[in-house]
Formats: sequence, structure tokens, C-alpha cells
Amino acid sequence: MAFLLGLPILLIILICVGVFLIHFLPTFIAGSRHVQNFWWIFLVNFFFAWTLIGWIVALIWALNDRPRIAYVYAPPPPYNR
Repeated sequence: MAFLLGLPILLIILICVGVFLIHFLPTFIAGSRHVQNFWWIFLVNFFFAWTLIGWIVALIWALNDRPRIAYVYAPPPPYNR
């Protein structure tokens, strides 16, 4: 931690926030997509992301899982004169 002593505190905070955002990126993606297995993705990301393989697995899972909400296009009713 001696290398951090010369840095301003704001820069240290920004670096920590950036690392946090990158670390939990799969969880943020899963949450924004409303995927079915959000909590499992969060747990894999939380416990195994430090291995990098766990982070990649969580990221791929977050990107490929089906959303809980299905958006269906319903055409308008036919126009009758």
C-alpha cells in the first residue's frame, strides 16, 4: 500500500469505484436485462469473479440468459369502417 501514499485521495477513490464497477459488471448487466437467474449470477460474480474465469462465466451467463419480462408486439386491431 506504500505506492498509494503519493496519490491524492480523490484518485484513490476513483480507482476503487472503477474496480468495483468492473468487478460487478456481470451483475449490473444481469440486473438491467432482468434475467431469470439474477441471484445466481450475482453469487457467482461475488464469490468467483476474483479468479477471472468466474467473472467471464458470470458475464457470459448474464448476456445469454433469458429476460424474465417478454416483450411481445401486439398489432393494433383491424380498422373497420
